[in-house]
Amino acid sequence: MHKISAYVQSSKERTRTALLDAAERSLARFGYAKLTMELIAEEAGLARRTAYLYFRSKEDVVLGTVDRIVDRVDARLTALAALQAPAADRLQRMLVARVMVRAEAVQEYHRALDNLFASLRATLLERRRTYFERESHQLAAVVREGQRAGELAAGDARKTGALLILCTNALLPHGLSETDFADHAALERRSHAVARLLLDGIRQHPTRKKGS
Repeated sequence: MHKISAYVQSSKERTRTALLDAAERSLARFGYAKLTMELIAEEAGLARRTAYLYFRSKEDVVLGTVDRIVDRVDARLTALAALQAPAADRLQRMLVARVMVRAEAVQEYHRALDNLFASLRATLLERRRTYFERESHQLAAVVREGQRAGELAAGDARKTGALLILCTNALLPHGLSETDFADHAALERRSHAVARLLLDGIRQHPTRKKGS
C-alpha cells in the first residue's frame, strides 16, 4: 500500500513539474499576455482538463514557477550557509547566489517579465515579502555566527540581514536590463562588487591606533 501511495505521489509530482516546465517554455514563446492554460497543457503533452486538476489558472501556474525558483534559492542559501568558511565569505556567496539563481532561472523568458509583473503585481508583492523574510533569516543566522566569532561587528543581526536583502534587491530580475540578461558574467561580477561593499560595512575592523 505504501509503495502504491508513493508511486501516485511521484506521478503527481512529475505531472506538476511537467506543467511548470511547460509554462516557462510557453512564456518564452508567447509572453504572459497570450499565455493560456490550453497552451501550457499542450506544451506539456497533457489534456487541458488534466492541467486544471493541478492549477486553477495560468496565474496559478506562473506563481508556481516563481515558488519553484525561490525554493531553489532557499536550497542554495542553505548549502552556502553550511560551508566551513568565514561568515563574510559565506554571506557574499549567498548574496550573489540570490541574484544569480533567479537571473539564470528566468533567462529564457525574461522578456515576458514586465507584463508578468504588471499583471500579478499585488500577489507577487505579497509573496515576495514572505520570500525575502525567509532569505533575511538565513543571512541573519550567518551574521550571528560571524559576530560570535568576532569576524563581524556587533549589532542587530536581524536588521542587518534585512538590509542586505534590501540592498541587493535592485539586482533581481525585475530590475535588470536586456544587457544584464545578455551578460550573466558581468551581472555576477557586479553582484560580487555590491556584496563586498555591503559586507565591508559590517566587518569587525581593528581599532586604529592614535597617530596611525
